[in-house]
Amino acid sequence: MARPVRLASFRFSPLAAAALLAAPLCATTAGAQTATPTATPLALPSSTQLAPVTISGRAYPSVGVSGWGDVPLSRAPLQGSVFSAEQLKDNGVQRLSDLTAFDPALSDAYNTEGYWDSLTVRGFVLDNRFNYRRDGLPISAETSIPLDNKARIEVLKGASGIQAGTSAPGGLVNYVVKRPTADDLTSAGMEWRQSASLTGSLDLSRRFGAERAFGLRVNAAAASLDPRVPQAQGKRHLLAVAGDWRLSADTLLEAEFETSHKSQPSVPGFSLLGNTVPAAGDPRINLNNQPWSLPVVFDGNTASLRLQQRVGADWRFTAHLASQRLKTDDRIAFPFGCFSPDPAPTGTYYADRYCPDGSFDLYDFRSENERRRTDALDLSFTGKLTTGALRHDLTLGLLNSRVKNRFERQAFNYAGIGNVQGTAITAAAPDLTDENTNRDERSIELYARDAIALTPELTAWLGLRHTRLQRASVRTDGSRATDYAQSFSTPWLAVSWAFATDQLAYASWGQGIESEVAPGRSRYTNPGEALPTLKSRQVEVGLKGSSDDLEWNLAAFDIQRPQFADVGTCDLDATCTRQADGTVRHRGVEASGAWRSGPWLLRGGLQALHARRADSQIAAINGLQPTNVPAQTFKLQAIYDVPQVVGLSLQGGIVRESRRMVLPDNSAHIPAFNRADLAARWQGRFDATTVTWRAGIDNLFDQRAWRESPYQFGHAYLFPLAPRTVRASLQIDL
Repeated sequence: MARPVRLASFRFSPLAAAALLAAPLCATTAGAQTATPTATPLALPSSTQLAPVTISGRAYPSVGVSGWGDVPLSRAPLQGSVFSAEQLKDNGVQRLSDLTAFDPALSDAYNTEGYWDSLTVRGFVLDNRFNYRRDGLPISAETSIPLDNKARIEVLKGASGIQAGTSAPGGLVNYVVKRPTADDLTSAGMEWRQSASLTGSLDLSRRFGAERAFGLRVNAAAASLDPRVPQAQGKRHLLAVAGDWRLSADTLLEAEFETSHKSQPSVPGFSLLGNTVPAAGDPRINLNNQPWSLPVVFDGNTASLRLQQRVGADWRFTAHLASQRLKTDDRIAFPFGCFSPDPAPTGTYYADRYCPDGSFDLYDFRSENERRRTDALDLSFTGKLTTGALRHDLTLGLLNSRVKNRFERQAFNYAGIGNVQGTAITAAAPDLTDENTNRDERSIELYARDAIALTPELTAWLGLRHTRLQRASVRTDGSRATDYAQSFSTPWLAVSWAFATDQLAYASWGQGIESEVAPGRSRYTNPGEALPTLKSRQVEVGLKGSSDDLEWNLAAFDIQRPQFADVGTCDLDATCTRQADGTVRHRGVEASGAWRSGPWLLRGGLQALHARRADSQIAAINGLQPTNVPAQTFKLQAIYDVPQVVGLSLQGGIVRESRRMVLPDNSAHIPAFNRADLAARWQGRFDATTVTWRAGIDNLFDQRAWRESPYQFGHAYLFPLAPRTVRASLQIDL
């Protein structure tokens, strides 16, 4: 066991940010509004300006989570996507997993009604503990994250070692919070969604005080949830407040907090019936429909404080502090495996699927009062300097983060036999019979990034992050304790060549790190032992271009990720070793673009992915395709601005994904599926009021198909496409 390392810690309360913000606000009278000062103030972040972010024309956004500041995607040696708040509204996006309809590199990873969202990027499932950011700082995504107060969602594709100390390969997701706008904003909205979900929202932003130095923005939302899946009714609400104070032309102080609540039963997946992949059935069947079924409850409180200080003409210091506190009651009637009496006399136990007759073992799972806390402090200097003939855009920083997860005993008890028709009724089994695992993590990360302009056309991009990590875990009864420390560095290198106006070619190489410890159980020969770090590697080459009416991106990537596996019989004490076991390699080509011609706008993309297992000690799985990873994906949207009706636009969308493997041995798969969506948007202005109507039909032709096939918890699950769903909304901007 590695000797524990004590890292610097800090305490942060959401109330502290609110109090700090309230002091200057209360000291200023609301009526004291004067002209904007003539001195140029420190530039506010793009989320504060709320400039519309589009993937059309020549309005290229930046991906802040990439680490290269405000460099637009058109000039950055990487691939990413930005989804603006307006784009989310036009497409009826309510949760992160809805983004899988628009980007070919994104797909589902165990996404279901009533639970948290998971994404696959370039075939790798993002880790909800380590691959998610909020305004660039780490958060836990093991919760329901509301979008009502988010200005945009950024997705970085590829190895993320220079942005995160530890993370799964594939990319990062960053939620950018709405900040006070330069001009006053008042917006109210109402949305109805089939069957009878209703959401109301309010968005207010004001500037006030001497020289309009203070800004305040409030977002509020409440929803009654009644989706097309029966017995999945719930509710949610959000309140978020963000403020800023321009102390001087060189100093900007920002503070914000949000509190959210969601309560809704989750919907488990279907599965194989014996050795057969069944035809996709009625997606309105809810297998979590017992009289004792309880909702999953997510409560979240997040707050942050950010200070930006200009230091001279070319340098800026940023201090960013954030705290996230989550409480979850995770409860479900959970199908898992089954026993069939056939063939007699011994029968068959199906450990990772349902029985051929559609029956399954049903378990009463309850893990209540789960507490997760994430604190982070980031200090950085960003600026420009010149050394001889070279110009540098340089960032130096330190990130100190802490994670503390506390759980109570849990239930996972056999409750009876269920069936895929959802007609069986069983008795509850709520006794807390199993232990849970508490976890702690502390890390200090030092990072440096430098974009070096070698010539006006040629730029070298250099990045390095050094991480010192300490992790500990222990069961709730004090058993199976683990504690270890590791240090590692993750470099990232790229070169880009602007070979013509608005045309860019680039090549990059980078690493990512994942850290793991052998479980502290008696069946392992190395219980509690810190395993060598998993170092993934990515090579990527790409081309980008744009003109007045066309944008395009083309990238080829090769990602290799080492794998850990349990080697041995693993049925008795000291018969199992957790160790490195080969790699998985994802090689692919991704193309995307947008083209405008008159009233038409087309945007979309495709990805071809060759993902295979290699060098495993289990020879039978070498050369096989990972489960739940489509080899080809295609996403297309067409928008038509109707010339005859001012303000009216029509939109259609197509999604196609190829087959996915259901089992690790590739003996079963779900077929490819297609989905079509249709939407309309009309915007009109009446005096000083702007009215926006939106309507849409998702899954227009009510296609019945399996959407994804995650192999989760050692079990194969199948999730169907959602049934045809109608939605409509009204937004009023004053």
